[in-house]
Amino acid sequence: MLGLGTTEIVLILVVVLIFFGGKRIPEFARGLGKGIREFKDAASGIKNEIEKEASTEEKK
Repeated sequence: MLGLGTTEIVLILVVVLIFFGGKRIPEFARGLGKGIREFKDAASGIKNEIEKEASTEEKK
């Protein structure tokens, strides 16, 4: 995972906790989760469209 060890990950989490505070982290995580979900949905939608077009081209 990008060459990060346990110590680096803990240090990053501590810095995030200091900057954003304990109350803002869940809000930030929800926003990040929604963004990732939207990206995955869009990517799968594009993939489905490409597969659908490819299958209709094969039928011709």
